Amino acid sequence: MSLKAILEETMAASINKIPPEAMDIIVQSSAELDARGIGNSALIAGDTLPDATLIDANGMPISMASLLEKGPLIINFYRGGWCPYCNFELKAYQELLSEIQSLGGQLVAVTPEQPDNSLSTIEKNELKFPVLTDNGNAFAQALGLAFELPEKLQQVYAGFGLDLPGHNADTRWVLPIPATLVVKPDGEIMLSHVDRNYTKRLEPRDALAALKASL
Repeated sequence: MSLKAILEETMAASINKIPPEAMDIIVQSSAELDARGIGNSALIAGDTLPDATLIDANGMPISMASLLEKGPLIINFYRGGWCPYCNFELKAYQELLSEIQSLGGQLVAVTPEQPDNSLSTIEKNELKFPVLTDNGNAFAQALGLAFELPEKLQQVYAGFGLDLPGHNADTRWVLPIPATLVVKPDGEIMLSHVDRNYTKRLEPRDALAALKASL
């Protein structure tokens, strides 16, 4: 089954679980983000990936430059292990990991989650690729992906028991737009997929195709 089909099933099921008033706020907030043009300034194919040093799940620093020295890179930005759409996406990429590596490519996920929480995400999804913490969403901000949740949406998430600032390495209600980048060793972005609709993601095989094209 494609990732698209899995996420559509997840969305259909969530409609029956989320209270109507909360769902209304989620829909209204999505429209607000669209109106604000969130993500419109994100880096695109042809741009150069800025360097950044992130923290892996064991607390060790890893720079984008050091990764690119080893070969082309697929970078997946996800919101957090609390997001079912993100978990399905991460699992889908895990299924392609051997194919990515056979091409000499690398795969990393980037999240605002604190390392302890990203480790839980790794264990839950049985991931064999690095998950890196973006402290304060600084890297996502540099790429034009970070945004602050509308206040009403913050209240909805808090009502679900999600303390986003406490869960993340941040003090604000800020998330990255889910995004996937394919980057050549020289830093050139070959593919940039950014979608404000968090229920929609790039098919991992499309990222794999872009990786092959970069070789």
